[in-house]
Amino acid sequence: RKEDKKLGEVSIYLCVSLQGGVDNEVSLTAYITIALLEIPLPVTHSVVRNGLFCLETAADEKENHVYTKALMAYAFALAGKEEKRKALLGSLEKEAVKKDGSVHWQRPGKEPEVDLPYYRYRAPSAEVEMTAYVLLAHLTTQPAPSQEELSFASLIAKWISGQQNPNGGFSSTQ
Repeated sequence: RKEDKKLGEVSIYLCVSLQGGVDNEVSLTAYITIALLEIPLPVTHSVVRNGLFCLETAADEKENHVYTKALMAYAFALAGKEEKRKALLGSLEKEAVKKDGSVHWQRPGKEPEVDLPYYRYRAPSAEVEMTAYVLLAHLTTQPAPSQEELSFASLIAKWISGQQNPNGGFSSTQ
């Protein structure tokens, strides 16, 4: 389904097969919907509504990539769609890597590097990014996150902070 709506001077395409450094059209739709909700445009705006409709349809698919689920969870959190947010976070928790008192997500089929003496492995930027989206999804909820969610979020934040380089940045600006 292709929707072309004017938003100021910007033309937005939702639910199209475009590639822009993301895995698929669902990821692109989630990115755009997140950006519009962060402006903030209301959930009732036609472009946002169309994006959320596409994401709701895609959320029911079983084959979603962990990165796409993370983006959708945050989009639903921003939109106040608690049931969808919680369902995706539940699915994501089953795929989480829980290690050394922290939690993170990695791309399927990507084996983590082994820590060597005097060398600390840092995860690829895509894994830091998707883990950060899961953290945002946990913390962006109304009413405020529960104590249980905050405890889980702190384990995610611990892993993310461990990915910082000596200058306080990360492996990329992504």
